[in-house]
Amino acid sequence: MATVTEKSPPLRVMVTAGASGIGRVIAEGFAQTGALLHICDIADAALDEVTKTHPTWGISHCDVSDENQVARLFEEVGTNLGGLDVLINNAGIAGPTGGVEQISAADWRRTVDINLNGQFYCASHAVPLLKQSKNASIICISSVAGRLGYAYRTPYAATKWAIIGLAKSLAIELGPSGIRVNALLPGIVAGPRIEAVITDRAQTLGVSYDEMEQQYTDKISLRRMVTAQDVANQAMFLCSPSGSNISGQSISICGNVEVL
Repeated sequence: MATVTEKSPPLRVMVTAGASGIGRVIAEGFAQTGALLHICDIADAALDEVTKTHPTWGISHCDVSDENQVARLFEEVGTNLGGLDVLINNAGIAGPTGGVEQISAADWRRTVDINLNGQFYCASHAVPLLKQSKNASIICISSVAGRLGYAYRTPYAATKWAIIGLAKSLAIELGPSGIRVNALLPGIVAGPRIEAVITDRAQTLGVSYDEMEQQYTDKISLRRMVTAQDVANQAMFLCSPSGSNISGQSISICGNVEVL
């Protein structure tokens, strides 16, 4: 007689900054596997569009740099999803481009508040829900800038290095509770965001956009940018049964960026 295997319940997934960009692609990837989704963002127009295209998703407007908003967010997540299995800590900004003597303290603080403090707030409020899950995982989106120095982008790079430390520390702390924590380090991801970064850096260095873009790809061993889907695929792998014993790792999806 054939053995009937009990089907696992769908993953309950929360994605910050999930209305566009990498976050949106990650959310859609999980949804295609049957996961239940809740996303947050600060872009109301993008959230409205998600509401129309994905009416079953939970939607929240949330600035992750504001802990009060984050606390409310996870109350909504718990109500909407009935718990939580996966937190994708994705929200972040590019921060200013310029020499260290040119970057304002306000721009520095804003980058830290969103990129680093936001991930801390989300993890802090997600953990009580994740501790009730039998398949819990946190994925912190860092950057290849989190393993390389990045001239003229010091606030961004500093936060991305710190996110790796956050992920590795949480992996040790939360492992006994069965919660896996990993960091993903996207490289140069094709799309509007890197185009804006290249434009700013080209202006800072006084070169053309095409020359600046060539300088970026020349520093990648595979000589090509990666895609948001590449990042989503790795996130889904880490949350699948195949990734059940992977924790405390910093995984680059970058084609091997050699230097920034």
